[in-house]
Amino acid sequence: MKSLYLNNKFFFALFGVGICYVLAFFFPVMMWIANSLLIFVLVLTAVDGLILFINKEGINAQRILPEKLSNGDENSVKIDIRNNYNFNINTRIIDEIPFQFQKRDFLIKKNIESGNNAYFEYILEPKERGEYSFGNLIIYVNSPIGLISRRFTFQKDAKLASYPSFIHLRKYELMALQNEFMLGGIKKIRKLGHTMEFEQIRDYVQGDDIRSINWKATSKSSKLMVNQFQDEKSQRIIMLIDKGRTMKMPFNGLSLLDYSINATMALSHIILKKGDRAGMMTFSKKPENKVVADNKSGQLKKISEALYNVQTNFFESDFGRLYQETKFHLNQRSLVLLFTNFETLDGLNRQMKYLRGIAKNHLLVVIFFKNSEVHNLLNTNPENMQEIYDEIIAEKFEFEKKLIIQELRKYGIYSIYTLPENLNIDVINKYLEIKARGIL
Repeated sequence: MKSLYLNNKFFFALFGVGICYVLAFFFPVMMWIANSLLIFVLVLTAVDGLILFINKEGINAQRILPEKLSNGDENSVKIDIRNNYNFNINTRIIDEIPFQFQKRDFLIKKNIESGNNAYFEYILEPKERGEYSFGNLIIYVNSPIGLISRRFTFQKDAKLASYPSFIHLRKYELMALQNEFMLGGIKKIRKLGHTMEFEQIRDYVQGDDIRSINWKATSKSSKLMVNQFQDEKSQRIIMLIDKGRTMKMPFNGLSLLDYSINATMALSHIILKKGDRAGMMTFSKKPENKVVADNKSGQLKKISEALYNVQTNFFESDFGRLYQETKFHLNQRSLVLLFTNFETLDGLNRQMKYLRGIAKNHLLVVIFFKNSEVHNLLNTNPENMQEIYDEIIAEKFEFEKKLIIQELRKYGIYSIYTLPENLNIDVINKYLEIKARGIL
């Protein structure tokens, strides 16, 4: 009877019987009461076991998992339980979730009425990409008597892969279609001129640029008509992800590499929806995980698969080899977004000749990160000398970052300097801004 377990109520009942036997030592009249109670407890236990085990399939249960996990996001896991007994049951549910979550106190208690289904939901938020293994779904059931429990075990060894963040792609798509993103308010991107691709001729409405009026169509229709243009499509957008040691720094459980990969997924989705061609590549000692820029239907899946198991290392990234790769394999002018991190101006200057080489043939945007801890120090009021020293050091780091931005701007290189948690929105905003200006 490996599935039979005695509950605390059973031991409390035996403890009460034991007290009666102790009292019977002083008061012999208590002996028959103690014997009667013992027989009653044993019979009740037997009845409890009988009603629990007479039904071979007392309950049915299943764990409902998503097809894959979205890294850094809240993922819903559902449990469905059906009570096949002809009485209400009390359950204790223990799900053996993957060890990466380090959650050892998982327990759900629920009363389920006879013949009914019960649904439970809990949230998992993975911080690493890769494979996650679930163990058994274990459910302990006891009847209203409650002296013993019966254990049921379901769904052994389920496995799920955690992919770069994809849950919020739909949200970003809806925002991007309106060319606006919400970040402490609504940011609208103003178009600075016409793009080269003609879309259609339509009726003039108040606010249209008078330079767009099509006078020939106006004369034929006897009303103002304007040419409507659309953003140029099929442009090449390449995302380069540094996976060297500078990208290993963690913030809120995710490394800078993970933030960059999640942003690459979000941006790739928008790029493809806009009709452009998305491609990517990672690099450290050498370029790897290449996905050629394209806008076919399976492109987003290719990028996701390429980024699925990318990890940081402790090597110094080789920007020279990256420059050679872009020089010989990116023959057409492209928008190149480089996810990396420079902490000092000296660190930037060591790589500047390679960045300038890339920017010579492409529109280069260098993306690097604010340190969240430093950012928080700058937004606090120091109350003692130690905090004043900390704030001075933080201001020094922040000033160094501003020098990096100025140095990049001096050579015509765009930059995004952002907090890791704001990366997705900031990088998509920059892409939409470049599209709107028509500078690619």
